[in-house]
Amino acid sequence: MSITYLENSGIISIDTKSSTYQMRIGQHGFLQHLYYGSRIGHEDMSYLYRDYDRACAGNPDDVYPSRRISFDTMPQEYPGYGVGDFRVNAISVRNADGSYGADFRYVGHEIIKGKYSFEGLPSSYDAAGDAETLSVTVRDNVTGLTLELLYGVFEDEDIITRAVRFKNDSDKEMLLERAFSVSLDIPYGKWDLIHFHGKHTLERQVEREELTHLVKVVESKRGTSSHQENPFVILADRAADEDHGSCIGMMLVYSGGFRAETELDQLGSTRLIMGIQDDQFEWHLGPGEVFEAPEVIMSYSCDGFSRLSHNYHRFIRNNVCRGKYKLAERPVLINNWEATYFDFDDEKILALADEAASLGIEMLVLDDGWFGKRNSDDSGLGDWYVNESKIRCGLKSLIEQVNKKGLKFGIWIEPEMINEDSDLYREHPEWAFAMPGRKPVRSRNQLVLDMTRPDVIEYLYGCIEKLLTENNIEYVKWDMNRSLSDVYSNATGPERQGEVLHRYILGIYELMDRICTNFSDILIEGCSGGGARFDAGILCYSPQIWCSDDTDPIHRLIIQYGTAFGYPVSAVGAHVSASPNHQTRRSTPLHTRAVVAMSGTFGYELDPGKLSDDEKAEIREQISLFKKHCGLIHSGLYYRLTKIKEDFYEAWEFVSEDGSEALLNVVVTDPQPNSPLMNIKLKGLDPDGVYVLNDESMSKHVYAEAHNPEGEERTQISGDALMNGGYTLPWLAGDYPAAQVYFVLESK
Repeated sequence: MSITYLENSGIISIDTKSSTYQMRIGQHGFLQHLYYGSRIGHEDMSYLYRDYDRACAGNPDDVYPSRRISFDTMPQEYPGYGVGDFRVNAISVRNADGSYGADFRYVGHEIIKGKYSFEGLPSSYDAAGDAETLSVTVRDNVTGLTLELLYGVFEDEDIITRAVRFKNDSDKEMLLERAFSVSLDIPYGKWDLIHFHGKHTLERQVEREELTHLVKVVESKRGTSSHQENPFVILADRAADEDHGSCIGMMLVYSGGFRAETELDQLGSTRLIMGIQDDQFEWHLGPGEVFEAPEVIMSYSCDGFSRLSHNYHRFIRNNVCRGKYKLAERPVLINNWEATYFDFDDEKILALADEAASLGIEMLVLDDGWFGKRNSDDSGLGDWYVNESKIRCGLKSLIEQVNKKGLKFGIWIEPEMINEDSDLYREHPEWAFAMPGRKPVRSRNQLVLDMTRPDVIEYLYGCIEKLLTENNIEYVKWDMNRSLSDVYSNATGPERQGEVLHRYILGIYELMDRICTNFSDILIEGCSGGGARFDAGILCYSPQIWCSDDTDPIHRLIIQYGTAFGYPVSAVGAHVSASPNHQTRRSTPLHTRAVVAMSGTFGYELDPGKLSDDEKAEIREQISLFKKHCGLIHSGLYYRLTKIKEDFYEAWEFVSEDGSEALLNVVVTDPQPNSPLMNIKLKGLDPDGVYVLNDESMSKHVYAEAHNPEGEERTQISGDALMNGGYTLPWLAGDYPAAQVYFVLESK
């Protein structure tokens, strides 16, 4: 069993393949955290802690006259509030009498076969039937607020999930003002915080900060998980790197505003908490009512960031993503957005389909502008009927003609938004968020629909159901192009407006769940102005998310590098776009754009009719190459071989789980005269095996000279040599050249 309880000592241990998580039921029912780190078997780790009288630290009444025990110094599983712990706190509750206080004591626990689940919230699931759940109940005996602390244990995956159910076991209403999902106390060590900040078109940039005696906050107040921060953080030992050292990941399965806080306290203990953003959050908890805080996916690695990433990649692919496409090969698609923007009609789309079919592309996606009176971004959102001034033949006929060319058909929608210039807004202005007496802020000329309203959900489901039932649509790009402001629901009383932001997210999940359930063969790609909602909550409904609106391959290296710390390559929407790039005006080779886009779902975002015959031939080669290596790219182990922006090139690698094949990828980001050679040490290979270099993955477009001008290129190298001596690439010249080298295990 992965969960054990030692009654004599009150020790509860959770073991995964490589880690142990341990807590103790202490005197007076204190639930104390003991250990989270490398697996240590069934050792009682309480010996690590010693209680001392700490001057000015408050002591609970039931330990009197002892002054050795204080909530302010004790490592806890889930801290109370207002009763002497002055560190960052996971809960704030206003009780019926107006007091703010919660003192949680152990009531009982249960070990359950299988994984817990939620009603209305996405969470991971037990794919293999091997998971266990630890349910620990703690209660404030004065107010009756009861917490069920949930731990989902995936032993082989090295994953522990955390969540909390809050229940009011009193006869009076209480008000939750903060209800976080996780708290973790780490009493020893020097730790860094790694977070993933950004902006629109440059998301998830890695930033590492030494923890000091300040509270550090990573958050989004935007109503979405946001471009600016991602709901995934890592605590890393000061010396940790890609291959060495301890690190702990925390990933929130939630798509709304969030907050993570870390504090290095007065005694050198570190606390990390994470949950729903509590600005503008209040939840009325009536007698007998329950509030569920979203899940956190937690993992520990003693072997650095690569192992931590592998844990998350496997788990998200197998235990978060769902449906037909979670592990399946995705179709290579072309999206018309950067080819046409709003300026298209059915003839242009069919011409694009002709070109795409001739190149071996498998799906055409019709982006924004096909509906309502939508010729720019200032009208039409909410009117999900066909724009017949553009699609004169009708959508059904257009799709049939595209299908006859051998292409599948996909379509773009943005259900959560509304334009004031729309039939829907003219009929239902009360359906849009707007505060009383104020004109709402517009972003991209649009307002936000109130997704807390059942009538809005029913309207949107009806529109999408009609669209998908009447047409042979096999892919939906689900977009959301603004942050939330002016948050006020006309369907909710003044006293409950603090619930609206969370109920908005619950409404999205309800709608997505209905679509996924009733149209299970359709591939959904999440999108939010590119990567503003790139989170595990969306991945529960959509196995891929458009990574960023920035398709410049040099910028994409930065974005995809940061994204891959927590999210699998199979979830990263990535396309080859035109050059010069539409966002940066940078020119890059077609081959380089493909190498970068292959580290994702792979597709195209350009007008192939503007390409030369040589470029079209190259695209056919790219598609063939991607399809050959798609399984390795999407399901293999991903290794970052260089640190971003620390050298004149970036390198990364995909290796099959059994080490039988590997794909090395390199892009020169700063071409230099008389540059040093690029010697790259591979990872994850069989040290005793002999690998053959397959030249077909070497682009003929990028070399300034033959592979080896002085003799034959060596084609057989041992795994041991490749990992310790490395592989030296030929000189790459020109503007942003790239290379791919494919290694196959030939013998052992």
